[in-house]
Amino acid sequence: VSMNHTTVVEFVLLGLSDSRHLDITLFLFLGIAYFLILLGNISVISITLVNNFLQTPMYYFLRNFALLEITFTSTFIPSTLYSLLTERRTISLPGCFLQMLFFYCLGTCTLFHLAVMSLDRYVAICHPLHYTAIMNSRLCLQLILSCWALSFLLMFPPTIMTIQLPFCGPNVMNHFYCDASLLLQLSCTDTGFIEELMFVILILILPGTLIATAVSYGCIIITILQIPSPAGRRKAFSTCSAHLTVVMVFYSTCIYRYIRPAQRGGQDSDKILSLFFSVLTQTLNPYIYSLRNKQVKQALKESILKFSASL
Repeated sequence: VSMNHTTVVEFVLLGLSDSRHLDITLFLFLGIAYFLILLGNISVISITLVNNFLQTPMYYFLRNFALLEITFTSTFIPSTLYSLLTERRTISLPGCFLQMLFFYCLGTCTLFHLAVMSLDRYVAICHPLHYTAIMNSRLCLQLILSCWALSFLLMFPPTIMTIQLPFCGPNVMNHFYCDASLLLQLSCTDTGFIEELMFVILILILPGTLIATAVSYGCIIITILQIPSPAGRRKAFSTCSAHLTVVMVFYSTCIYRYIRPAQRGGQDSDKILSLFFSVLTQTLNPYIYSLRNKQVKQALKESILKFSASL
C-alpha cells in the first residue's frame, strides 16, 4: 500500500510544563541547579589539581567524576533553559540524535564511575595497609578509561541504529530532552529489535553496577561496625549514609524510568523521574562526595586565603 509521508526534519519537545508562569519558576530552579553543578564540580577539579596532598586515588576518581558530571548535565540543561526562556520547543534531527548519544553514553559512564568509586572506598577502608599498592596510578587510569570505553561501546550501537531509522511524523515528544524510548515510538518502521537490545543492555548495566556498588558499601559497613570508637563509627556512618542516599535516589529513579516498559506517548511522571536522576543527584554529588570532606574544605579555605592575599 502506497502512503504519503513527510520526512521529519525536527522534533518538538513539549518540555516540563505548558504554563508560562511555571516555565519561569522552572527556569530559575534549573538555572540555580546548573550553576551549583558547575560551581561545585569546577571547585572539586581545581582544588584536587593544585593541592599536592589531594593527589590520591580517591581524589583522582572524584576529579574525573566531576568532569563527567559537567559534561553530562551540559548535554541537556542549557537547551532546556533556552526553551523555557524563549518557548522554542523544537530541536533539529541531528541535534536530537547528538543529544541522545551523549546523554546515554555519559549517563552510563556515571553508573560505572559510581561503582569504581565505591570499589576505591572499599579498598581504602577494608584493606588500608594495601591501599596504595592496589590502587596504583596505572590501575586508576585503567579503571577510568574502562568506564568511558565500556559506556560508549555499549550505548553506541543502539544509538546509531536509532539514528538510521526513518521518521515520517508525528514528531512530538512529551519530554524535555530527546529520550530514546519516546524517539523509537515516533519511527515509521518496526523498532522491536532495537528496543530489545536497549533493554538487555540496560538490564546488564543498571542492576550490574548497582550490585557492585551495594556489595562494596556492604563490606564497608561491616568494617565500620568493628571500629571501637563510637565517635569514629558515627563519623564513618555519616559519610557512608550520605553516599548511599544519593546512590539510592539515582538508581531507583533510573531503574523505574528505564527498566519498566515505556508508556506510549510518554508521561509527566517520567519527566519528574528524569529530573531526579539527571539534575537533583548531580547537584548534590559534588557536595556529598567531595566538598563535605575535611581535607577538601581545608584546601578550599587555603585557596581562598591565597586568592584574597594576592588581591
